[in-house]
Amino acid sequence: MKNQLISAAAVVPQLRVGDVAFNTAEILAILKEMNETAIVVFPELCVCGYTCADLFGSELLLQQSEEALLQIAEATRDRKGTVLIGAPIRYANSLYNCAVVISEGAICAVIPKTFIPNYSEFYECRWFASGRGVKGRTIRIGEQEVPFGVDVLVEDIESGAVLGVEICEDLWIPDKPSTHAALAGANVIANLSASDELIGKMEYRTELVKQQSGSCYCGYIYASAGQTESSTDLVFSGHALIAQNGSILAGEIFPQGNLVKTALIDLGCIMHDRRHQNTFEDIATSQYRRVPVSMPAAGASKATVRELAQILKDYDHFVPRNPFVPANNAARDARCRRILQIQANGLATRVRSTGIRNLVIGISGGLDSTLALLVCVEAKKLCPDIRIIGYTMPNEGNTSKLTLSNADHLMKLLADESYETPIKEGVDLHLTQLGHELSYQGEGDNTYENAQARMRTYILMDAANLRNGLVVGTGDLSELALGWCTYNGDHMSMYAVNASIPKTLVQFICRTYAEMCGNEELKEVLISICDTPISPELTPAVDGQIAQKTEEKIGKYDLNDFFMFYTLRYGFEPSRSAAYALRAYPELDDAVVKKAAVNFFRRFFTQQFKRSCLPDGPKVGSVTLSPRGDWRMPSDASFAMWMEDLEKNW
Repeated sequence: MKNQLISAAAVVPQLRVGDVAFNTAEILAILKEMNETAIVVFPELCVCGYTCADLFGSELLLQQSEEALLQIAEATRDRKGTVLIGAPIRYANSLYNCAVVISEGAICAVIPKTFIPNYSEFYECRWFASGRGVKGRTIRIGEQEVPFGVDVLVEDIESGAVLGVEICEDLWIPDKPSTHAALAGANVIANLSASDELIGKMEYRTELVKQQSGSCYCGYIYASAGQTESSTDLVFSGHALIAQNGSILAGEIFPQGNLVKTALIDLGCIMHDRRHQNTFEDIATSQYRRVPVSMPAAGASKATVRELAQILKDYDHFVPRNPFVPANNAARDARCRRILQIQANGLATRVRSTGIRNLVIGISGGLDSTLALLVCVEAKKLCPDIRIIGYTMPNEGNTSKLTLSNADHLMKLLADESYETPIKEGVDLHLTQLGHELSYQGEGDNTYENAQARMRTYILMDAANLRNGLVVGTGDLSELALGWCTYNGDHMSMYAVNASIPKTLVQFICRTYAEMCGNEELKEVLISICDTPISPELTPAVDGQIAQKTEEKIGKYDLNDFFMFYTLRYGFEPSRSAAYALRAYPELDDAVVKKAAVNFFRRFFTQQFKRSCLPDGPKVGSVTLSPRGDWRMPSDASFAMWMEDLEKNW
C-alpha cells in the first residue's frame, strides 16, 4: 500500500541573541540527528534571534544571517526532507521577516511574513516590511535565484505532501494566509513563530493551532522562540505544537535545553476529509507557485501491513485501541452524558411529533436494551407524560437466570408498566408449522435462532398497537455493521435510539449512568449487566448459564469497532486498518488481526441489505450507517478487491 505518513518536527533550539555563528551551529547539530524527518520547522528569526531589535539594522547581522542560510543548505545536501529556518532577508529597499525553505542542499523558496504586529509589546514595523502583495518575485541568495513571495507552496509529488507557510502573527488574524494556502492545496502548514508567554496565552495559542488544523483539514507544525531569547521585557516559552485535523499530536512548553517534538502526519486522513467535506472548495491554484522539494514518507513510499505498523511504532504514534471511546475518564464521562442527551432529545422529538406517549420496549437484560431503556427514562424528563412499557420475553431453556433477573429488576426500577411474556409456546407452534424440530439443531440452525427474535418483535409491534405505543429499537451500530441482527426481527422498530452507538461505547454509557444515577439499587443492576457476557441467548443455556457468546461467533467487538471506525471515518483500505490495529493491539499477532479483518469486511459487505431498510434513529457521532444519511452502499457490492488488498499487502 502507499505510505502516506509524513514525519514532522517542531524544533526550538537554544540560541544567543545576535550570535549567528552560535545559532547556526546549534541548528546544524540538531539537523544532524534528524536525517529521517521529512519536515523540520524552526522558530521565527532563529538564525539571529527574534529579539535583536535595532540590531536588525546592522549590515553585519544581515550579511551573516544570509551566509548562515547557505551554510545550512550545504549541510543538508545529503539528507532527505525539508527544513524551514527563520531569518531576516533584504529585498529591494526593505527588510522582511522570512521563512526560508531548504531542501537537499538548496534554498528553494523564501516566504515573507504577511501581518507585521505593531501593538502592545510588539513593534516589528520598526524594522520589517509586510509581505502582503509580494508575489511572483525571485530573490538572489548566494548564487541562487529562488522564488520569493507569499504565493509559494512547496510540494513533494511522490509523497503527496504540499506545504504552506505562515509566520507567527499570520495565525492570529481573521484572514489567515494558511487558510488560502490550504484551499490552494497545502495539506501541511508550517508556522515559524516568536510568541511571548503570558498567563492564558499557551491555552489560547494551542486552541488556535488546533482549530486552524481542523478548519483547514491539514497538518500544522508550530515552532515558537525559546527561553534563550532576550528577557529584557518578555519571556518566551519555546512552545512546540504539531496538530492534525483538529487534534494535537504533540506539544511542549518551557523545555530544558533544545526541544524537538516529532509526530507523524497522516496525509491519507487529511485528504479523505477534504474529499468528504465538499464545502471545502478549491481556489484558483494559479494564484500560487509550486516549488518541488523533498518531503518523503516516513520509511519506504510503499509498505506492507507489518512495515507500516513498525513505522507507527518507531515514531511512537499513538493509535487508540477504542477509537470511539475517549481514554481520559473525564472526557469519556462527558461524552457518554452528551450522547445520552442527544438520544433522549431525538426520542422526545419523535414523541412530540407523533403524539404517541407510550414507549414499548423489549428488555433482555443485555447492554443494548438497557441503554435504550435509559434513553426512554431521560426522554421522559423532557416529556413527563411519556409512559414506559417494558416487556421481557424469555424462552425457557435459552434465557439465563441472570439476564432474566436483571431484566425484571431493571423494569421494576425504571418502567411505568412491565410484563413478562414467555415466547416458548409461540415459537414452538411456529416451528411445528414450518416442519422444524422443536430443539436446536446445532451450529447454523438460523431458523431456530431467528424464530425467537422475530417472535419478540412480533409481540412488541402488536403490543404497541394494543397500547397506542411506539416500539423503541435496541440494536446498536456494531451489530448493524456486522449484520448481527435478525432481519425483520430485532433489526426492526419504530425508532432506533442506539443505531449510531458502537458496542464498545454502549457499555461505557451504561457504566457512566450507573455512577451518576444516585440510586444504589439501580447502580448495582447496571453494573451487573455491564459485566454480563454479550449474548443474544438464542441457543440453549447450560445449567441456566449463558452458552452462546457473541464474540466467540463474530469476533471481539473492540477489533470489529476498530475496523469499522477507520473504514467509515477515514476510508482506510483493509491493509491500512490492519496496520493501525497491530499498533493499537501490540499483544496480538498478525494472524489474529488478519482473521479479524477478513471477518469484518466479509460481514460488512454481505449485510448491507439489512442496513438499507433501517428505521429512523438519531446520529450521535461522525460514524453512522443510516441509508438516508452517512452511508449509502449497494447491497450487491463485491468485497473481492478488499480481500485482495489484505492478501497482497500483508
